[in-house]
Amino acid sequence: MQGIQKLFLYSEKFAVCKLDQNHEIPDWAIQENQPFYSITKTEHELSITCLEKNVPSGVTSEGGWRALALEGPLAFSQTGILVSVIGPLANGNISIFAISTFDTDFILLKADVLEQAITILQERFIIVERE
Repeated sequence: MQGIQKLFLYSEKFAVCKLDQNHEIPDWAIQENQPFYSITKTEHELSITCLEKNVPSGVTSEGGWRALALEGPLAFSQTGILVSVIGPLANGNISIFAISTFDTDFILLKADVLEQAITILQERFIIVERE
């Protein structure tokens, strides 16, 4: 990793939801009012990460997540990029939930540890707030 990387902090709160693996992707999960959403299907579940405010009551979910984005493009051959973010957080006893796309790594952390996480990460990254 060369130079100081930027991490983009989203102002919204996100939720991680679990649905039955045979459940169709619900409309609330893919609304266009979101900076990002993620859908992963396995043989056991359909997992959706989306804006907390979009999740209807009764859906198995855990809310209160804030998102940081390490934007690329990042070459698949590059090593140590994600660990450069999550390693210091782990050393600070801050747990994370990571989602990666082709160009971007998203690091989700609980809102109640956000201030502590930013203090740790500002030693290595420039934090840019996104509206």
